[in-house]
Amino acid sequence: MDALEPLSAAPLLRSSLWWSTPVDCPPGSPPFINAVVGLMPLADETPESLLQRLHEIENRFGRLPRKVVNEPRSLDLDLIAFRKDTRTGGGLILPHPRAHLRKFVLAPLAELAPDLILPGQTKSVSALLDQLTTGELVRKFQ
Repeated sequence: MDALEPLSAAPLLRSSLWWSTPVDCPPGSPPFINAVVGLMPLADETPESLLQRLHEIENRFGRLPRKVVNEPRSLDLDLIAFRKDTRTGGGLILPHPRAHLRKFVLAPLAELAPDLILPGQTKSVSALLDQLTTGELVRKFQ
């Protein structure tokens, strides 16, 4: 999380760490540790430039090119939302197209911003989490 500090014009909001079972991953995938960080984009930042910077951090921390979809990885930084912006192409979809369907995203996000309504949604993050019925197991790790 500390590596994200230079990307923010204000102090980061940091969720707890959350343990979760893998979702749509190859058989035998281990559990994941997830978190959400809220940041204030720098004045000249765009969603595309921020995503590029996130990829640079992943690479710096040893992320290797993907061989299999949703395989376990050392670090995976996703851009869930960027202000109220939306995108549908060019390698970036905003808000993240499955964020509202994933407990491992909604649980830590609800910890930071329970009343947030993601673009394209009509319910708050906490309401989306409450109504979600998936087989995911998610619990606060720390």
